[in-house]
Amino acid sequence: MDYIPSELHEKIQKYVEEHTSKEPSLLHQLNRETHLKVLKARMLSGHLQGRVLSMFSKMVRPKNILEIGTYTGYSAICLSEGLQPNGKLHTIDINEELENMVRNYFSQAEIDDKVHFHIGNALEIIPQLDLSFDLVFIDADKINYSNYYALTFDKVPVGGFIIIDNVLWSGKVIPEGRKKLDKDTKAIIDFNQQIQKDSRVENVLFPIRDGMMVLQKISE
Repeated sequence: MDYIPSELHEKIQKYVEEHTSKEPSLLHQLNRETHLKVLKARMLSGHLQGRVLSMFSKMVRPKNILEIGTYTGYSAICLSEGLQPNGKLHTIDINEELENMVRNYFSQAEIDDKVHFHIGNALEIIPQLDLSFDLVFIDADKINYSNYYALTFDKVPVGGFIIIDNVLWSGKVIPEGRKKLDKDTKAIIDFNQQIQKDSRVENVLFPIRDGMMVLQKISE
């Protein structure tokens, strides 16, 4: 079985980014500002994952997108690149302190008219959204991944896609990658197993950054 020696991982990552379309200048600015001013900047999607999200969105050509976990707005801007004309992106985040920064970048990206930015508890907001979503991106608190999945599943039509971030959880999903089984790690492990057993979807776990689970709904 072919494999990449561990000492080459960093060089392979650099090579991959060098052979991926460049990070748009506005997103590069947002990336930099996030790292300079916001706590836990590693939560930002970044260059490679951002271009992957943009590509998926352009392939799906969604009319409506739901994002759970806005953070500073990087991934929302990437996802919006594939929207159909007059399409809408609903993004939810509980952190109101980042609102001004997020709205500023949405304005600079000229997507104000395409984005509905909801601030509050996603578990309460999602049931209020009377819409069908062709694409859902889940990147919020790991404890509630199964709850977010349950709340969004019926809002996705057969053929639609759900993408879930951080499903490798820095390698802690495998025993060799963790020192103890904390609640977030257990939640991710349980969620991954739940998806693997769900006959209503087809799924692929991509080892992109911290792991992206991409699934297509094939039945109700």
